[in-house]
Amino acid sequence: MMAPAKRRCRAVAVMRKIITCAICAFAMVAVLSVHVHVQVFPSRVPVLPDPYKLPTTTTQKGMTEQQQSWSREVVPPHSKAPIAPHQLEGVNAVPALKLWKPPSYRDYSPCVDPSSNYTAPGESSGYLLVHTNGGLNQMRAGICDMVAVARIINATLVVPELDKNSFWQDTSIFSDVFDEDYFISSLASDVKIVRKLPKDMSGVTKAVKNFRSWSGMDYYKEEISSLWEDYKVVRAAKSDSRLANNNLPPDIQKLRCRACYEALRFSPQIDAMGKLLVDRMRAYGPYIALHLRYEKDMLAFSGCTHGLSTAEADELKKIRDDTSYWKIKDIDSEEQRSKGYCPLTPTEVAMFLTALGYPSNTPIYIAAGEIYGGDAHMGELLTRYPLLMSKEKLASVEELEPFLKHASQMAALDYIVSVASAVFIPTYSGNMARAVEGHRRYLGHKKTVTPDRKLLVRLFDKVERGKLREGRPLATRVIELHKKRQGSPRKRKGPISGTKGMDRLRSEESFYVNPLPDCLCQRQSSLSTGTSSAIR
Repeated sequence: MMAPAKRRCRAVAVMRKIITCAICAFAMVAVLSVHVHVQVFPSRVPVLPDPYKLPTTTTQKGMTEQQQSWSREVVPPHSKAPIAPHQLEGVNAVPALKLWKPPSYRDYSPCVDPSSNYTAPGESSGYLLVHTNGGLNQMRAGICDMVAVARIINATLVVPELDKNSFWQDTSIFSDVFDEDYFISSLASDVKIVRKLPKDMSGVTKAVKNFRSWSGMDYYKEEISSLWEDYKVVRAAKSDSRLANNNLPPDIQKLRCRACYEALRFSPQIDAMGKLLVDRMRAYGPYIALHLRYEKDMLAFSGCTHGLSTAEADELKKIRDDTSYWKIKDIDSEEQRSKGYCPLTPTEVAMFLTALGYPSNTPIYIAAGEIYGGDAHMGELLTRYPLLMSKEKLASVEELEPFLKHASQMAALDYIVSVASAVFIPTYSGNMARAVEGHRRYLGHKKTVTPDRKLLVRLFDKVERGKLREGRPLATRVIELHKKRQGSPRKRKGPISGTKGMDRLRSEESFYVNPLPDCLCQRQSSLSTGTSSAIR
């Protein structure tokens, strides 16, 4: 038999092993339970020339105040827990869209070089002054049209004047928003551009003309060019939609693309701030840029008041009545909505994203101005998708201060973040949505999901009436509706059948929404020879 002393020693050894294992286990649990702070924002700001350095306020701990604020509250507080798609009945049983995968671009790439017959601009016939009109993206398209018009009528283009009288009352000049030097130099082989009208021309009589909308070559070569016989300076009173979408010479169409997607860069300070916002969004992973056109001006203009209070509807009607250049005053909101003419509400957007299958932790950038009604109308979207970001949340007040009082510059920041996003979803087909979609097509047909508003509101109304359930029943229909609405390559749509005159031209898809086939060519590789050729 084992002596008692030996038995006691063995028991002590076993006990020590048990205690050691227990201590290790507790230590492991403690390590795993420690809250690890992850700084989600890039700590490095892009290096800029001194005039364009972005300000930061550094605390004693070496972290900017803005970063500290966001590390404390990455997810806004809400009364309810986020609803993930899997919590809605049966939604996982639906074959969801490939959420982040872009559509096949079928080897389309930009082909905007001029043809062999294209020549440098000759001696100018006179000067073209341009007064742009509308918001940022309306002005962008107008500027690019006027570059092409200046080429057609053999004019020297004076750097366009930006609209200061629109709804936004923005005082920005061209160089505040765009890189003026690059604009002039990059188009030197196409059009002569000067910053200002020469002094010896300032006192001459000018021909002020509203160029006819959606006009082709004959109009400009005959009617407008004839003005040079009596005038040396022609002023275009408006710039939007002055040039036809289709049936223009290939070199003119390619020039419009070179102007829009290459020459018309944003100013260095806007470009730097935009890239910083993109970096901060990408720190969360792939993100959606949501153009939530639920702003006061849009709702007032369109007359869309679904889900608003009587007081809110009355406020919007007063704005519409008081805005002289908005011609239509009496609008039936429900009729507008049933035809798909209204932007989706934040609640409808929440249902749409959930039905598509995007989980509640999806990072979403809100590309918009101030949302009408604020949190009162954003509740459902915030509840389902807490990672809602905006330029105001991603950047400090100090960083945004140079842009805050300029609507066009703030819109430019949204434009940059939207073009760079993994997925772009517009809730309304306005100027911003069309411009971003076109730019994303030009860059390789990046994923753009365009909601079918007309059919969606019918589905949402059925859910509200209890005739359709959220989850699998709604998701199945929404996904099926949008399988072919993700920005894949297609030729630009022509006029709507049966329309005539100006209505026919108005119904054509905008050149800047879809630059195919004019500015995009398909590359076909030959497996047998290893060569490639471009086809139109």
